[in-house]
Amino acid sequence: MTTDRTVTRGGARRTFHLNAFLMGVGHHDAAWRHPRTRPERITDLAHFQELARIAERGRLDSLFLADGLTLPGNARHNALGGFEPVTLLSALAATTEHIGLIATVSTTFNEPYHVAREFASLDHLSRGRAGWNIVTSGNIDEARNFGLDEHVAHHRRYARAHEFLEVAVKLWDSWQDDAVVLDRERGVYADGGKVRAIEHQGEHFRVAGPLNVQRSPQGRPLLVQAGSSEDGREFAARHAEAVFTAQQTLADGQAFHADLTSRLAAYGRAPGDVRVLPGICPVLGGTEREARALEEELTALQVPEYGLRQLSGMLGVDVSGLPLDGPLPELPDEKDINGNKSRFTLVRELARRDGLTLRQLIARLGGGRGHRVFAGTPEQVADELEEWFTRGAADGFNIMPPHLPGGLEDFVDHVVPILQRRGLFRTEYTGRTLRDHYGLPRPSAAPLAAGV
Repeated sequence: MTTDRTVTRGGARRTFHLNAFLMGVGHHDAAWRHPRTRPERITDLAHFQELARIAERGRLDSLFLADGLTLPGNARHNALGGFEPVTLLSALAATTEHIGLIATVSTTFNEPYHVAREFASLDHLSRGRAGWNIVTSGNIDEARNFGLDEHVAHHRRYARAHEFLEVAVKLWDSWQDDAVVLDRERGVYADGGKVRAIEHQGEHFRVAGPLNVQRSPQGRPLLVQAGSSEDGREFAARHAEAVFTAQQTLADGQAFHADLTSRLAAYGRAPGDVRVLPGICPVLGGTEREARALEEELTALQVPEYGLRQLSGMLGVDVSGLPLDGPLPELPDEKDINGNKSRFTLVRELARRDGLTLRQLIARLGGGRGHRVFAGTPEQVADELEEWFTRGAADGFNIMPPHLPGGLEDFVDHVVPILQRRGLFRTEYTGRTLRDHYGLPRPSAAPLAAGV
């Protein structure tokens, strides 16, 4: 652990950001079998309300819901499925006051008008706490749910995503901040010159506009991105304000952070314009032995058949019939993968670096699906986060509790106070919006041509 806590941004002392990544009853694929969880609650609003209150009690910046457009893995062996995230976050907006609300929505199988409307609505409902995790859908099963026999090519998905976001921004900006005048005497609700069509015509979309939702408190939601492939990094450098990423080692985290930062200038952006938050699954115990014991308990509850199915999905190669105590088979190059390229490479390199059998690889992936899993005491977890932060590998962290709600409670009640005492994390919310929490400005509406 480094002892230098004087990390600065623009001459001011810099603290880091914490996001609670919520998934069912925990990120470990065997969490639903552990006695500390209640898997029947994954479609219970009260369960997520409790999680949101815990995260807000810890003064976390945001909570985040992942999403896919298919039933992942095998529901026979895991508590899968559940709520559509924007719907759920709209409900949570009414029972929270400060914490940011980030939802995953795909640009591959949606339309920009729908998505721009959803996030403008969520931002209004939450009074400025909405965030959009932009994904391009890396799963062939998702494509088959939308009438396709083959998945859209990786580079084409990103080309569509660039234009999709361009249209969404134009729609959010189609209402100027001062468009609503509310002049009852003259019968004028809005200044017609400040609510304007966008008349977008591009390769993928033709959208007239304007949006049918007034400009929201943040102007636009916080834009988050989670891909680490070459296309993903360029997309993040051009558009993202926060990046959720997966790295296994400090060196990998430092390399990713430096690489992403080096790309920003090409898009007229500065290093402080984006926040990098690696994922970490903290398995906590009062002692290191207790933490290791919990990790072993969860591993013992894994169903190998489920793990092989998940691994096959990450690799794009069917490994279900291979011996558990044998190695990974020969795998293609990343350039030949049309799914999630960065996760494929991470898993392949993890197995190669540590010489893992399939059984060992499934155990290593059980808690984080490629994100770092760290078992230890609250002090040890705090040390780990501090080292990554002060040594240039992270601007914050995506916290992935292995079991819920207990894993989140343990982090908030035992790790967060240590970080606060070290001056690394806030003790109170000082802003109103999600952009305030992340230290990012509110964008003004870009000028558009034609009025309506």
